[in-house]
Amino acid sequence: MFDGGGVPRQSARAMDQRAPLIPGHEEILDRLISLALHAGPIEGQTDKYFTNTSRIVAANGDSRVTFAVFMRRRVVAALEPAIRLIRHFVPDVEIKRFFGEGEIVPSESKMLEITGSMQKLSEIETLMLQKIGFPCVSANNAYEMCRAIPSASFMDMHARHGSGAEMNILAAYGAAVGSAAARRADPSVKGFIGSSQDLTAPFFGAKAGMGTMPHALVGYTGGDVLKAMKLFAESLPEVRNLTALVDYTGHEVTDSIRCARWFYEEAALDRQGRSFGVRLDTHGGRFAEGLDYEKSVETVGHWLGVQGEYNIVEQVLGGRAFQLDPNNILVDKVRRILFGKGVSAAAIIHIRRALDQAGFPQATITGSSGFDPQKCQIMGAAKAPLNMVGTGSFLPATLTETYATADIIRYDGVRRVKVGREFLHEDQD
Repeated sequence: MFDGGGVPRQSARAMDQRAPLIPGHEEILDRLISLALHAGPIEGQTDKYFTNTSRIVAANGDSRVTFAVFMRRRVVAALEPAIRLIRHFVPDVEIKRFFGEGEIVPSESKMLEITGSMQKLSEIETLMLQKIGFPCVSANNAYEMCRAIPSASFMDMHARHGSGAEMNILAAYGAAVGSAAARRADPSVKGFIGSSQDLTAPFFGAKAGMGTMPHALVGYTGGDVLKAMKLFAESLPEVRNLTALVDYTGHEVTDSIRCARWFYEEAALDRQGRSFGVRLDTHGGRFAEGLDYEKSVETVGHWLGVQGEYNIVEQVLGGRAFQLDPNNILVDKVRRILFGKGVSAAAIIHIRRALDQAGFPQATITGSSGFDPQKCQIMGAAKAPLNMVGTGSFLPATLTETYATADIIRYDGVRRVKVGREFLHEDQD
């Protein structure tokens, strides 16, 4: 069996025995259970109507029920956080999976059947649903991003945008699942290789968090990124990759070359086994050094061998999509990402050429700032020379797209569900 994304599907029975997609994740996911326990008793965290239901059922006779879980949008299955939580609170539960971890789940497709005591399962429904939507949507976004730019590595930088450890774990787990699924679908994909947090780094096969420098460190040195990099190299000798954040003063080209010359020619740190790169995080209100709109169009056109901005957009977007956008809504979005202010495709190409012409082709380029699935699609189609993408934009764009739904579809073996949800009775093996 195959899903819409071409990823092989297995039977529900086979998936029950399937090895985890992300080895060694158990200890981190168990922290979700610990966080739930520390937040207080279950009856204080769940929706009150579920507690009421549990008490009524306990007083009038328990029922063995089956919940069906689905989402209203396409996702990539990242269900292990929810499954581990359910098994912790209801150890004798039976769980049937319809999609293995990392497989594409079409919208309104049943993902799980959960069978057990109505008294016990009712009260954990809220906690269970909280652990499903967020990692599944994050996994879907990460999958699309990694497939869009297979030649670039990705770094999870979502932590600042999260609400705390619980969200960090759920989102990072989703990114790791989506990344692994992308590699499985396309062996050329590099995918996510690290996180900005020690907490979630093991999801990506790393022992600790990774990172370059924030703008605050450059500000600390009076706006001198070279001085900041020197302090970084001296103070953190264990860090093997030095990446200069070159947009602080708006001199991306000048500072990239200045830092590269110090690294390779003066300090010769490459001979010590260290590597060098630059990170572009140019503010969206201005062009990178040496560019304006016209020069940006020329830069991307020369890179792709196409003349004229709309011809470039059509090549990047594809002829059919271009023709289906007569009001230029999508075309204008693509133009901004290719030729506009901030970290555009033109800016990345511009810096790559400057480093190459200065004699530093080995220097890497990391792009950050708004690298969501759509931006990654455009960058990949434009063949932007990125070595790494630092991003937290695999997070769901809106909370409503993370809403998972669970309905009881069987009571003591008898099929029963509210009108409109009869499709949940269908067997999807």
